[in-house]
Amino acid sequence: MPHFVDTSAPGSCIFCRLIAGEIPSAKVYEDEHSIAFMDLGQINPGHVLVATRQHAATLWDTTPEQAAAVMHTVHRIAAAVRAAFAPEGLMLLQANGAVAGQTVGHFHMHVVPRHADDGIAYTWPRKDPPADVLADYAGQLRAAL
Repeated sequence: MPHFVDTSAPGSCIFCRLIAGEIPSAKVYEDEHSIAFMDLGQINPGHVLVATRQHAATLWDTTPEQAAAVMHTVHRIAAAVRAAFAPEGLMLLQANGAVAGQTVGHFHMHVVPRHADDGIAYTWPRKDPPADVLADYAGQLRAAL
């Protein structure tokens, strides 16, 4: 995980300042709802961040339209990354809240080109709940929908 953590107030976060043109960036693409720019903490060449133009701290704070616009831009950027850098794979990362690893409180996705032995590693402990527990979880989600 990156060592940088933005502690700016909502609406004046580093991404809001970048979008407003107050700080420089290596922009890749922008439209009415999203912006794509190079991550200063490049993991691999072609590592791009795609963010909402309007401040929203997390996915939960976006509208469905904003989230869809970001994913549309992610799809375009992924194609460009493939054409420009020919990665063996591609990883999309999106974190919500500090406990999930979010370091800038502005909704964004990382588009990360991947190569064998590139040093990126992430793991999680499998819980392997029994089928009845999974069915209960699914039921809770259906009720919440």
